[in-house]
Amino acid sequence: MKTEKDLSTFLQFTNKIGYDIGKDAAQNLEVHFQKTFDFMPELAMFMMSYTVKKTFSRQTQAPRFIEDGICFYFKNILAADKSEGTGEKSNVPSAAPCVHVFPASRISTSTFKKGHQVNIVTLFIRAAYLKSFLKDDAAQFGYLFNNRNDFLIEEIMTDDILRTVNELAKIDETSILTAYYYKLKAMELLFHLFTSLSKREKTAHSKLSQSEIDAIYKVRAKLISSLSAPVPISELKQIAAMNELKMRHIFIQVFGMGIYDYYQYWRIKEAARLLREQRLSVSQAGYELGFTNLSHFSRVFERHMGMKPKKYAMLS
Repeated sequence: MKTEKDLSTFLQFTNKIGYDIGKDAAQNLEVHFQKTFDFMPELAMFMMSYTVKKTFSRQTQAPRFIEDGICFYFKNILAADKSEGTGEKSNVPSAAPCVHVFPASRISTSTFKKGHQVNIVTLFIRAAYLKSFLKDDAAQFGYLFNNRNDFLIEEIMTDDILRTVNELAKIDETSILTAYYYKLKAMELLFHLFTSLSKREKTAHSKLSQSEIDAIYKVRAKLISSLSAPVPISELKQIAAMNELKMRHIFIQVFGMGIYDYYQYWRIKEAARLLREQRLSVSQAGYELGFTNLSHFSRVFERHMGMKPKKYAMLS
């Protein structure tokens, strides 16, 4: 059975890099697609699509054979044909796409919920090896290399990241120089991510507790659940259970932009989705997202998407 073969191949890979996924994961994940490669001891990467058969939790483990590693975790960004699985529809929606960056040694607990369909790309790389590529540019990403056990950042998905990930998934493993091409594409993926990271709002990075991280994600969830009207800062402070200054600081540290800018970004992304997928008119999309002045909506949309909404709708 292909699922069993894929899981067996994946387990061989994790054993090789010293990455213990735990018995629950091995028993309760139905693997539909997987690809692995390693350039040990500096770099290892795997791609995987699976469905959770039974709810379980596991504590993260760092790969033992990648010293001082940084993890780049791309979740739910593979094209649909790589994540369909058995063809049976899950009654639990997949989570939204995201990119997380954190030290491989960071301790956290992940919960896998029954029925969830997930596709991921995980890349582990030695910090020193990464710095050798960044060279002088490494200074602007000091939060990755200084006090490295303390950071967690989430970066916005870009079209370049999406394209590169899906190119990785389509590589023919029987072609010549496959491993070399994998490595080039992995570094291209990191290039696009670091291009995006370089645009983050600058802020001092402080050590974050798990409770602070959980709180700021509750703030984020509230923001994107109310895109047609901004949530009052007073309400966000209550959700975060912290003062406004601290809340704003942590939000920028994790998400790379201020609360209002983040809200506006996702507001426009939703407007773009309504134009592209729902085929709403420009005025309908604007009003749906709470814009009462269509000229203002058009200006904000162009600033984020690089073109006016009417032109975007025609190209979709």
